[in-house]
This record gives sequence, structure tokens and C-alpha cells, in this order.
Amino acid sequence: MHTHTQPGSQAEPSSNPTAPAAATAPAVDHHPSAELVLREARRLHKAATSGQLAASLPILRRLLASQVLTGISLPELSRQSDLVQRKHLLRLLAIEAGHASWEDYRRALDTLCADQLEHFDIARQGAGHLNLWFSTLAEAQAHAAEQGGRAVRVGQQAVVLIDR
Repeated sequence: MHTHTQPGSQAEPSSNPTAPAAATAPAVDHHPSAELVLREARRLHKAATSGQLAASLPILRRLLASQVLTGISLPELSRQSDLVQRKHLLRLLAIEAGHASWEDYRRALDTLCADQLEHFDIARQGAGHLNLWFSTLAEAQAHAAEQGGRAVRVGQQAVVLIDR
């Protein structure tokens, strides 16, 4: 079915009964940027597996376009949306941010502030407004320089936001 998956970055608890307690149940304290990405992955996972085509199809298309999942058609993936796991969405977000894997992206997130991840809020911020979408960030930047607004990369595309 799907051939490319990446495991999550968190280690599985040790199955060794003699391992120290700290090794079996580490406290996880995420950087605010990582927490924002993890929250977005949860939101995407819920939508992708919701059974509501309007919510799931855009996410399933992104998974296929980024080749996080391969060897399955969109209609088949839609019928079997339970195949989509959180690790797939974390990898999708990593690829869309220009990283090869979730693990690489996770390390990079420690150096970013949450403001640098504003593209996750675009859909919620501009839900009631028309936004100008472009195939590339360069096109969006050129338009914003000429007409005003702010160009923001979203995956492989970009949007120009007009402050209202």
C-alpha cells in the first residue's frame, strides 16, 4: 500500500524491566515551535481521517503529492484513510518546510520561534477572507511588493495576506 514512512522522533519506552525508571518514562518538554507543529499534525490527522471529503481530500492530496504515501490512489486512500498515521503528517509538514524528515525538522524547530511558523494559522486567520495564492513564494513576493501584503510560504505554494 504505502511504501514510505518515517518513525516518530520520540523513543519508544524500554521493554527492559531492569531499565532505570527515567529511561522508561522520560518527561517530554517540547519547544513552543515544536508544540505548534505537533498540534498542527494532530489537527491534520483528525481531518484526514474524519470521513468528511471536504476536510480529508486536501490533506490526502498533500500526502500523495509530497510522496509521503506512495503506491495508492487518492480514491483508495480516501476509502482507507485509517492508513494515515500521525508520523505521515509530521513527515508531510517537514517536507513542506524544506526538510528531508521529521527528525531533521524537529531539530530545526528548536531554533525557530513560533512566529516563524505563521503559515499554520493562515487557514484559520483568513477563513472569512479571500487570499491570493501563488505557485511559488517568488511570485507571491513579487505581487506583495507591487500591491502590498505579506507573502507567506505554505508547502510548495505561497499566499499573500492582506492585513485587515
